[in-house]
Amino acid sequence: MISAAAVHVKHPTGALHGEVTLPASKSEANRALIIRALSGKDFPIHNLSDANDTQLLNRLLSMPAGADVSAEDAGTVMRFLTAYYAATGQKLVLTGTPRMCQRPIGVLVDALRQLGAQIEYLGQEGYPPLQMNGFEFSGSNQLTVRSDISSQYISALLMIGPLLPQGLELTLDGKISSEPYIRMTLAQMAYFGVQATFEGQQISVPRQEYVPKEYTVESDWSAASYWYSITSLAQEADLFLPALRQDSLQGDSVLPQLMAPFGVKTEFTPAGVRLTKQPVQEPLDRIDFYACPDLAQTVAALAAGLGVEVEMTGLESLRIKETDRIAALQFELVKVGAELREIAPDVFKVFLAKKPEDSPTIHTYEDHRMAMAFAPLAIKQPLVIEEPKVVRKSYPRYWDELQKAGFEIAARK
Repeated sequence: MISAAAVHVKHPTGALHGEVTLPASKSEANRALIIRALSGKDFPIHNLSDANDTQLLNRLLSMPAGADVSAEDAGTVMRFLTAYYAATGQKLVLTGTPRMCQRPIGVLVDALRQLGAQIEYLGQEGYPPLQMNGFEFSGSNQLTVRSDISSQYISALLMIGPLLPQGLELTLDGKISSEPYIRMTLAQMAYFGVQATFEGQQISVPRQEYVPKEYTVESDWSAASYWYSITSLAQEADLFLPALRQDSLQGDSVLPQLMAPFGVKTEFTPAGVRLTKQPVQEPLDRIDFYACPDLAQTVAALAAGLGVEVEMTGLESLRIKETDRIAALQFELVKVGAELREIAPDVFKVFLAKKPEDSPTIHTYEDHRMAMAFAPLAIKQPLVIEEPKVVRKSYPRYWDELQKAGFEIAARK
């Protein structure tokens, strides 16, 4: 882990070959941890992510009942624990970092209150910190929840559904954000013996019990996106990413199709995927990130690095992430010679704007994905990444893996 305030990053040759170690999927790991806690039985979870979010959730679930807890800067942890503590009737304060206390939680809290959760806001209405005061079933298992903001609210509710006295009948109101993550949640619930139906805008989860059984977490497709970007930007590249599956539950496993026009060929093997560089296709089609918003920063930075223009839509949820990711991209892309402009409602375009700055300094806004999305551009020109330690949130060994691949990384003095 690099602890410097900033790092210089460059790649001397632009040629990359070899095997890359990816973190385990924190999306899968976090769901498995919640399901294990809800089952009330211990069972082994193999290849548990070393990402800070997952390690934090694992620690918090092991704390004595009733102890006040902080979800720190982890949105998934905050949302999953809000539902978990409500369903298990716990009484405690759930809080987070100052930025976390600016991220809305009202949609989830309103839904949980309808089911019988006793939750108070200790600060601004609709935002953490939360006072959890137990659970008394309301008598109704019918919920209608906005589905155009964050799929994590829906996943949090689904996982507690089988424990509710009458199960859960959930109606999704509006366009469904990040639907693959909802289906991932249902698939993992099914692995642990809980059957549900998802038809149109309706999800039904009867009352059931989770069946404890050991689970192995897949490598993280979101983390793989940075190596796709590196492959596209390289002079030549032949990289192997182990433990990724073609039949993945993860929404970001769309990468092979999404990145093909950017010149990345994906070959699946029983052990993982092989990435090789191909010519970039132009012009590029508009890309909809509604189902895979965590890939948007990678693609925006990649387009700037390649010197190509691309239209992007489905970015609504980026405003309420670790930072306002749209604003952050608009500030930082200018430094590498591009602009991100809204050309129509919820349609953005990366434009080529001017000559990139020499050795630009990229501010990361306490957002791990800003650091990891921009670092691959060091293949094209040296740059400086501020707050490099933010990668601990999802990919603690990111800088080590870049160095293994030939990047030169030095603390800025």
